[in-house]
Parts: sequence; C-alpha cells; structure tokens
Amino acid sequence: MTRTSGPNEQAAGPGIVEGEFLLTASDFRTIAQIVHAHAGIHLPEGKAALVYSRLAKRLRALGLRNFREYCKLVETAEGVDERQAMTAALTTNVTRFMREPHHFEHLEHDVMPALARRARAGGRVRLWSAACSNGQEPYSIAITVLSALPEACDLDVKILATDIDPNMIAEGKAGTYSDEALSALPLHHRRRWFEKAANGWSVAPELRSLVAFRELNLVGPWPMKGRFDVIFCRNVVIYFDDETQERIWERFVPAMEPGAVLYIGHSERVTGRAAHQLETCGLTAYQLRNAA
Repeated sequence: MTRTSGPNEQAAGPGIVEGEFLLTASDFRTIAQIVHAHAGIHLPEGKAALVYSRLAKRLRALGLRNFREYCKLVETAEGVDERQAMTAALTTNVTRFMREPHHFEHLEHDVMPALARRARAGGRVRLWSAACSNGQEPYSIAITVLSALPEACDLDVKILATDIDPNMIAEGKAGTYSDEALSALPLHHRRRWFEKAANGWSVAPELRSLVAFRELNLVGPWPMKGRFDVIFCRNVVIYFDDETQERIWERFVPAMEPGAVLYIGHSERVTGRAAHQLETCGLTAYQLRNAA
C-alpha cells in the first residue's frame, strides 16, 4: 500500500497526519475502533497516513471540515452507510483470475473428481468464495469446476461468492472485465468462457449460472444453513488481529462438510483451535480431519 500526499501534508507524530484536513491521534483511534468492530480490520498507528489518504476523499465528498466531524458521523446510527463506505475505502481489493494457480490445479485434480462423482449421482456440491472481491476468484472457481464437470450447470452444484463491499458485489454480478484483467487467463479459457462486450469481456452464461453473489461481513452473522465442500478465503485474514483470525478459522470448521477443503493465502496460516481440526493437504490448502 502506498501513501498519496498533498503538497502540505506531513506526518505530525505517531497516529497524526496534517494536510488539507487534520487527523489527530484521537480521530485515528476512533476510526480504528470502528473499522475493527465493523469488519475485524486491524489498523496499527503506522497506518495513519494510509487512513488519511483513503478517507480524505470521503471528507471532500461529504463536505466535512475535519476528521473529528467525520468520526462523529460514522459513530451515529445515521452513519451506517458511511461506515460501509469507510470500510470499502480502507480495503485493498487485489484480485486476478486464477490467482495462486496451484489452488485451482489442486481443486481440479485432487478435489473435483470425488465431488463430480457425487454430483453425477444426484448429490449436492457447494463451494464458497468467502472474499470474492469483484468476482474474478469465484469465476475462476467456476471455470475449474466446469473443466472437471462440464455438466455442472445441470446438476446440484453452486458457488457462493461473498464480500463485505457492495461495490465489489455489483461488479461481480455485472461480470464484465477488461483486456488487462483477462491477461492472466490462458488463451483457451478466454476463448471458451468470455464473450466480447461493448466495454470489455463478459463472462459466459454457464459461469453466471453457477455463481451467486451476496454481501457478507465475515465478522458478522453467516446466514448460510448448508455446509460447504470447498472454501476459498485467501489474503483476507492478514488484515485481522490474531484473535479475530483464530475466530474466523474456527467458524469455518462447522461450515465444512466432512473432508472439505479450505484454501488460504500464501502468507496466512490456520491458527487456534481450528489448527487441530484441519490438516495440510497441499500448499496453503487444508482438509477437515476425520473425513467421512
């Protein structure tokens, strides 16, 4: 993450930034507490400059004079929409198709054969992209599923795609991507699964039919009742403190079918009580122990 500085902006001490607006240490602590309570994101004082650069745009849009006014707004019941906008502004949505390709290779070759047999026998198969950003991850999952199970759209196979940012959910539902976004995909996937659109490339109907997008806060309630065979939760918990990370890992366990697989980010590790229930089955891939 990089800082964008105005001509008169300078660090005025730990947790304080001066510029077009004044961000005091007290303001920073208030923002950090709110975003932690709302989304589980941990903001140490060293992130003060980042907070300033990301949220100064919100102050301008709202016509506020300083961060103290902004804090008063997001602390109120009427500030619920702005709390969401604040969280979105402070979240880095880095994604690409087939990111960390070893996960998709593992899914196709090690996980999908058994799931394909179950689906063909009339069974239920569910996959979850737990921080889907603008849809490139769940559509990559869909491509992988269809590569292993071409008739998946006609069977009881579904992919849930969730994210805390409603803007990302909207982009995922739109399913339109630029040439640059598709550059990471092998040519045969681009030709098979995308159609030329006026403003880029649109995902094929088969991919759309497999993926359901929903807004979801990982530290809030999970309304899903069924369990999942595969969960992707990658490069998300690195923004949480240790306690929140452990709580998220622990919550995944009862949401997993016996033998289900969890894929996490390359710099993440399963910790806490969940570490005793999940065992490594590949590079940053974990399987629920005592699989049936």
